[in-house]
Amino acid sequence: MNLTLDIGNTQAKLAVFDDKLLEHCSFDVKFIDDKIGDLLILFPEIINLIVCSVIKIDFNFEKYNFKNIHFVSKKSNLPFKNLYNTKNSLGNDRLALVSRASIKHPNKNVLIIDSGSCITYDFINENNQYIGGAISPGLNMRFKSLNEFTSNLPLIKLINKPKFVGSNTQESINSGVLNGVINEIEGFIGQYSSKYKNLTVILTGGDSDFLSKRLKISIFANQNFLLEGLNDLVKLNISN
Repeated sequence: MNLTLDIGNTQAKLAVFDDKLLEHCSFDVKFIDDKIGDLLILFPEIINLIVCSVIKIDFNFEKYNFKNIHFVSKKSNLPFKNLYNTKNSLGNDRLALVSRASIKHPNKNVLIIDSGSCITYDFINENNQYIGGAISPGLNMRFKSLNEFTSNLPLIKLINKPKFVGSNTQESINSGVLNGVINEIEGFIGQYSSKYKNLTVILTGGDSDFLSKRLKISIFANQNFLLEGLNDLVKLNISN
């Protein structure tokens, strides 16, 4: 049984896998110790831990006495050919996402869009080659930047059904941020689709459910895509 841990900039995710996903949860990174302990009580059969982090971590995972621990890195065994020019700067989370796409959708052109703190776009072609992608600010980052880099704009949160034409400052910010992201995503999908035939699009990340309901383009939404990719990497990097 495998435990997968994805550590983001502010949030972390844990998932338990056997032959399938059994349990998963999201939480503030400061609660990693508590959450791992809780899952080990619920699932004492867990023997493998795989960790993917986009931040520097100072945590003693050895104390749990897992049989095997693997930290995703550029040295991990990957199920695809990595053609990225600056491999040392490529995020471990993106490695896990592309790994899942390679295994879940073999011999296909796949665009993976991860909508979290940042929005990342990763493309793997039908020849199982990872080409690269793009990075842009996520929803919350856009709200914060408008507040931090201006004198008068307030910090607000996204409302569920923002007006397209804002009639006050809050509505205008909501419209600008949400519609900006929607048009960006649809624009990227359109550009990739025009260049690569039969494109499969995966939308994942913390904002994926919210965004998927507003996109007019056919996509597969799966919030657990990265966690599933980590479980795939267990099989490639850990021998029980």
